[in-house]
Amino acid sequence: MPGKPEEKRLQAAGAKFEILTENTICNIIERKSIMERSVEIFDSTLRDGAQGEGISFSVEDKLAIVQKLDELGVTFIEAGNPGSNPKDLEFFRRVNKTQRKHAQLVAFGSTRRKGIKAEDDGNIRALLAADTPVVAVFGKCWDLHVTQILGTTLAENLSMIEDTCSYLAGRGKRVFFDAEHFFDGYKENPEFAMEALRAAQKGGAACLALCDTNGGCFPDEIARITKAVAEAFPELTVSIHTHNDGGMAVANSIMAVEAGASQVQGTFLGFGERCGNANLSTVVANLQLKRGIRCIPEENLKLLTATARAIAEISNLMLNKTEPYVGSSAFAHKAGMHADGVMKLPRSFEHIPPEAVGNERRFLMSEISGKAAVFSKIQKVCPRLTKDSPETGRIVNKLKDLENEGYQFDGADSSFELLIRKNTGAYRPFFELIHYQIISSRPTDPSASASAVVKVRVGEKLQLMAAEGNGPVNALDQALRAALEVFYPALSKVRLIDYKVRVMDGKNATGAKVRVLISSTDGRRVWTTVGASSDVVEASWIALVDSIEYKLIKDAEDILLGN
Repeated sequence: MPGKPEEKRLQAAGAKFEILTENTICNIIERKSIMERSVEIFDSTLRDGAQGEGISFSVEDKLAIVQKLDELGVTFIEAGNPGSNPKDLEFFRRVNKTQRKHAQLVAFGSTRRKGIKAEDDGNIRALLAADTPVVAVFGKCWDLHVTQILGTTLAENLSMIEDTCSYLAGRGKRVFFDAEHFFDGYKENPEFAMEALRAAQKGGAACLALCDTNGGCFPDEIARITKAVAEAFPELTVSIHTHNDGGMAVANSIMAVEAGASQVQGTFLGFGERCGNANLSTVVANLQLKRGIRCIPEENLKLLTATARAIAEISNLMLNKTEPYVGSSAFAHKAGMHADGVMKLPRSFEHIPPEAVGNERRFLMSEISGKAAVFSKIQKVCPRLTKDSPETGRIVNKLKDLENEGYQFDGADSSFELLIRKNTGAYRPFFELIHYQIISSRPTDPSASASAVVKVRVGEKLQLMAAEGNGPVNALDQALRAALEVFYPALSKVRLIDYKVRVMDGKNATGAKVRVLISSTDGRRVWTTVGASSDVVEASWIALVDSIEYKLIKDAEDILLGN
């Protein structure tokens, strides 16, 4: 019967499908399951991930990511190339002084250059100076690259691989050989590709990492070739390193594991050169929950979402909402039938419980959500209410009125939660707006094209603040937070990360109503609020105020809960 094998695997991995009570959720998250086998997770976010467009890690960024990955329980962290730049040298000096519970650090570099001894190669000496227990060296396995790119002979290339591995292994390092372009090389000249692996083995390499460097292989190719390598080198660890140029990096990694690989290399969130690498947040969840293959400590699976979001924040990138398992939309339900079904029986529309990976179920509020979804959201904020409560009816009617005015709460859960609180007595204002004023001008300084003055009341105290910004919304945001930070210092950590304006009636041109969505973060959580008006500044102001109020409410809840 379709789905039965997968369901059994999920249950074996601790993801039991049932209607979730509070106790059930705890049991799912904490339950230990017996894994059929295990694989090592080799994270290359700091090396391969740093090669992605728009990624630039500081030393502090790298140290923070190491901490997050170690807490998650990955086996290896490829920390960078110590011979590439002074920043990486500084990082290795500092990271070696830190304590880790799980992960071993790996320094990355190439085999010796042609025509010189390994001990005379500056990059090889830098690998030793990094003082990591493991080193990863890449070498050519595609004869095309040897002759056309390196400009040397096949025999010399094999010597470069063996000499480098031997030199590093002889100095107490555990050596991983990154077989660059292995799959493309194997398809064109399998004999030479395998000879390259044998050269690494002769040199004392402990692990053979098979790289789909160009990212163009299909899962069946990856499986067939990985199986051949695993059978030829049973005494060595076989690793898989895939790129996503064909959109198959995750699938290719999983197929390699099915074919005998016992280590998976990748990056968190798939950062990397060109289209990126295998996304480890997806790989780990798929292997551990769906295949019963242990990747990280079972109790740490619930940290997967928080880790992914923290790394996105450190990297100064927005986490894709639709990212499998860890995205904010991964367990978001909008259609009324879906929402009704998942509330009755979660597995009817969810392939795993979101709590298993530290995520949460969300019901999106819109005209197609259905009463069941709306009520579920209401009850989450105010559990005492029933479907027949006067407050429930009032909220539903208010939702309809606001949507008629141009509001849309699909993707703006935070504003909808505030709406519920304001209509159930679960709300108290943290401040009162007295007035605001915007002054815009043609900028001589592009960084300060507008200024704003905001006056607020907190309790019996008044606060007046002015600020400049790049546009009226930015100026308003700066002035409002400056006024409130006097009373609520935690607001200093809040920043806007996304701003969207939607014109709802283009026929009316400049007189049309607009809807503004603002996404904010404090480094721990991300939330989105909405405002609507015929005035874009007023719509922005409404969304800004909601954003601040939501932050203050959540901080107050954290204090009450001891978080």
